[in-house]
Formats: sequence, structure tokens, C-alpha cells
Amino acid sequence: MDASQGVEAQTLANAYLAISNGLEIIPIINKIDLPSADIERTKEMIEKSVGLPADDAIAVSAKTGLNVASILEAVVTLLPPPEGDPEAPLQALIFDSWFDPYKGVIVLARIINGKLSKGMKIKVMSNGRVFDVESMGVMTPKPVEIAELTAGEVGFFVATIKNVADTKVGDTITEVARPCAEALPGFEDIKSMVFAGLYTVDSLYTVDSHEHAMLRDALEKLRLNDASFSFEPESSVALGFGFRCGFLGLLHLEIIQERLEREYSLDLITTAPGVRYKITMTDGSVAEVDNPSRWPDPSEIETIEEPVIIAKILTNEEYVGGILKLVEDKRGRQKNFEYVSETRVLLTYELPLNEIVLDFYDRLKSVSRGYASLDYVLAGTWISPMVKMDILIGGDPVDALSIIVHRDFAYDRGRALVSKMRELIPRQMFEVAIQAAIGAKVIARETVTAIRKNVIAKCYGGDISRKRKLLEKQKEGKKRMKRIGKVDIPQEAFLAVLKVGEE
Repeated sequence: MDASQGVEAQTLANAYLAISNGLEIIPIINKIDLPSADIERTKEMIEKSVGLPADDAIAVSAKTGLNVASILEAVVTLLPPPEGDPEAPLQALIFDSWFDPYKGVIVLARIINGKLSKGMKIKVMSNGRVFDVESMGVMTPKPVEIAELTAGEVGFFVATIKNVADTKVGDTITEVARPCAEALPGFEDIKSMVFAGLYTVDSLYTVDSHEHAMLRDALEKLRLNDASFSFEPESSVALGFGFRCGFLGLLHLEIIQERLEREYSLDLITTAPGVRYKITMTDGSVAEVDNPSRWPDPSEIETIEEPVIIAKILTNEEYVGGILKLVEDKRGRQKNFEYVSETRVLLTYELPLNEIVLDFYDRLKSVSRGYASLDYVLAGTWISPMVKMDILIGGDPVDALSIIVHRDFAYDRGRALVSKMRELIPRQMFEVAIQAAIGAKVIARETVTAIRKNVIAKCYGGDISRKRKLLEKQKEGKKRMKRIGKVDIPQEAFLAVLKVGEE
């Protein structure tokens, strides 16, 4: 815990998760070197909100190193040692792996039972592949080679593995000569919650198969070590070929995007993130839709269920008013309101996941001046009147700008979006209409006026009919141009979908 901020929402969520799994917890109060540090108040919050005795909480400063050694001593004395039988058949859990150009695949594993030694023939239980162990070691934190890893230890090993796909996270490794009876359960299957399209900037202007192949290779490499990340190919009339990707949340999306740009030198466009809706059709069938382009015909929809979260927001009492207004604007339903200390308030709200994926966190930090923390868990679904809103440029829908919104908020969202587009789309030689529409009904419109040449500049006085003739000729030319003209949509217009809510 932070000595100045106290217990935060994420701390509570992880503490409850650890307690429910029967784990021992050591309370540690960090940043005691800060002038605003209040150790006694933080201890009181630990006891009241987490329910742990805080008398023995270790007060440390990671910055100065004060009492850091006490944490290591507490880990040794208070936490139980790992269980496992060194004499049993080998049973090891893979929790990470990566490719080294000199050594091949390096695997990080925890030995649950048995021993792993150099020269041993091992088998990956999910695919039956057999490999020879060449070397192994532990991180101290630098890698140090050792002769064997035994039950309860965590370390890395190098075998004759050439493909990272052969060592998936959560897989079990055993010995060929003396295999274990069954595989370990691995990690809980995690479903993607937030979905967005990823495209390379080059796909806007050229059909560059090389860029597309590079993006696919990069996504495949990231997926091997991240079970919660998924992707499938998709194409957009506006953006070309790309991939529809699934993420755990917005932070996960930002991390994947940052890694793609930094590690693989890709220049990306991300479409507006959305969530997966459960749609019951009039014929009784049920469909799950995470992409606006696959939204069914409204006449065939019976009900739409959207995912709902339970959000815990921890903040100072002076910011409660602004936060309450924010969560009400986001269609929130209050579940609980409690004081965890004299000045700290814990708000529990039910919120649609769709409402928090765009700008909720930024606005929360803004109204609380940074003194609010948020944690949320998925809590089922509820029925909502969701609609697909299309953006039409010059009468043609742009699929990459389509979004799913609540019917009651569609007009405001559409009005804000077309106003933003009007600023971003450059003027053409003809008039360009920007419209927000739900089905065939246009709910908002803005017009980018045409660039006009002064065709009557050469007429000095004389008969007005000459001027009228020239203006009519120009008007006919504009009409013809409007029929065959193409509107160039800049990259900023696609980013506007992400930014419009923030204003």
C-alpha cells in the first residue's frame, strides 16, 4: 500500500482474490519517505477495508531502501514453502517462453513434482512432442546455469525446441521414460472482453501485402505468450486489410499496440474499441457480435444483451459529487456506498462495459484530480436498446467509423461525431455531406462546403444573363463531380471516433 494514498481499488481486488485462494498475505506500506505519508491512517484502512491485522505491517521506502530486507525475511518466515515431491515423476508448468536466435526457445517453468536435469528426454503433454534438455538455470536476477531443477523451484531451460508454438503457456512437461499420470490444469481460460480493428497505415493508400504479412507475423508471435489475446483477419472498404483483435481491456489493448509499434516497427491505425453483444433473433437463434460490420438487420433482432461490470471506485470524499455525475452519465446503477476511512469513500456501481472502454478512465482521473482508483470485474449482462450508428461521407457509409451505441445517446454521439468530422475532412471541389444514420434514418448532418472558383470575375458589367449562364454551368459541373468524385478521408478522422467522447 502507498503510505500517502492508502488502500486503492486494485489493492482490494487483488487482496480478496488472494484470500479466496487461501494465500498468505503480508501487508507492506511503501513510500514512507514522502512528506504526505500517514502510516497510522494506512494501517487503519488495511484493517477496515481488507480485514487484515495491520500491527505487523512492514513500513518501507523502496526509493531509499529502508526496511526492504525486512520484506525478504518476512517472505522466508511467514509464507509456507512450496509443496511437491522431488521423487515423483516430472510434472512442470510452463508460464512463459521466448525465442533466442542463438539458443532456440527458452522456457520458463515451475517444477511441481519431480526433477528436471540436463540430458533428460522430455515430452510436452498437449502435443506429445519430445525434446532433449540441453541446459537450465535460475534468474538471480541474471541467468545462472545450474545442474538440475527440483520440485518447488522456478527456472528456465533450453531444449531442442525450435518453434515457440510447441511450448504454450499453461502446458505441462513430463519425462518420456517416467511420465506423470495427468497434465496440470494450467491457467483458467480467459475470454477477450474488448475488441478493436488493427490496420497498418500503408493499407490506407496501397494494397501492400508485405505490411499485412508483417502485422500477421507480429500478432502470431504475441499470441503465443498471451492466451487472453486473439485475432482474426477482417477487411474494411475504408482501411483495407487488417485484423479484428480481442483484448482483456483497454490497458491490454494499449500494451499490445505499443509492443507492435516499438518491437516490430509497425505504423498502426486502431478502430474504436467495442464489446461483444449477445443478440437473440426473432427466430430464436442467438448470435454473439463484436464487430459493427456484422450487426444483423434490426427487424430480425428480438433482444440485445450487453456485458456489465461491477466497478469499485475508491476516492477522496470531496470528489464524490463529480464521480457520481460521471457514473450516472455512463448509465451506472449504484450497488454500495461506504466510507473506508474518515475521508476515503468506496463506491460500487454496475456499469455497461461499452461505456467505459472509450474515455471513462481519463474522465474519472480528471474529475478526481488523479485521486481516484478503479477496479472492475465482469458481472454478466443486461438487456439494452443498442443500435448501430453509421457515418456516411458523401452518401456512402464508411464501415470503419460505424459504432454501437445506446439508442438514448445516439443523437448526442452522432452530432458530436459529425461535427468533429467536418473539421477534419478537407474541402473538395464539390460539397460533401457528413451524416450520422441509424438504418435509413439520418439523425445528424454537417456539410463541408465546396471550394468555388469565381467564374464571373471576367464579366465587367453587361447583361446579367451572361453571369447566370456561367454560374449555371459551374453548378452542373459541381453536380457531375459530386456523382463521380471520391472523398479523401484523413487518418485523423478515424482517430476522432476515439477522441470525441473526451470533449
